[in-house]
Amino acid sequence: MGYLDEQFNQLEELQDESSPNFVEEVVALFFKDSSRLLTNIEQAIDKYPQDFYRLDSLVQQLKGSGSSIGALRMKNECSVFKANCNDRNLDGCRRSLQKMKREHATLKQKLESYFQLLRQVGPRDYAVSSRK
Repeated sequence: MGYLDEQFNQLEELQDESSPNFVEEVVALFFKDSSRLLTNIEQAIDKYPQDFYRLDSLVQQLKGSGSSIGALRMKNECSVFKANCNDRNLDGCRRSLQKMKREHATLKQKLESYFQLLRQVGPRDYAVSSRK
């Protein structure tokens, strides 16, 4: 399974000369927001008694944020976390949180590399026009 779904391609299609860094800016906002949410989830999971409603709400926000950039694996792991919340399975929530954090870190590294490569290649117009 890939790290990104069709939503990422749709974001790329929205990028043009008037907003050449659109996708990178959207992704940067995602990582800022998702890092904050992961911290909030981690804090909420360590509180006693656990507020599964709050955990579910935070993970729903993270899932929506991930969906907006096409973060497929993050989105799927959020669904697993939510199922654990519904079952009031704290151990399952903790395991799922660790997986979400790993997926988040891996996605960040892969996207940083991707954007770095794009910057090295330069604007798409040049790459396309060089084939003529």
